[in-house]
Amino acid sequence: MSQQTQTFNKSNYRLIIIGVIMIALGYLLMIGGGSDDPNVFNPEIFSFRRIVLSPIIIVLGFLVITYGIMKKFKKEY
Repeated sequence: MSQQTQTFNKSNYRLIIIGVIMIALGYLLMIGGGSDDPNVFNPEIFSFRRIVLSPIIIVLGFLVITYGIMKKFKKEY
């Protein structure tokens, strides 16, 4: 029988999982800032965490996933 080769190895899957966790963390950081009363404005919705930090973490997560898919690691025996 011929030996089948896998497209991804353990390191690729590890990077993909790290990227998914980063994306989830970015979306969790974006949660909140709303007001209980719709007639009252809460300026917390425009905080640094929601406007700057969270989108950067999400984009980095997508980049890590792309790198994990494209990177060719040496064979692990």
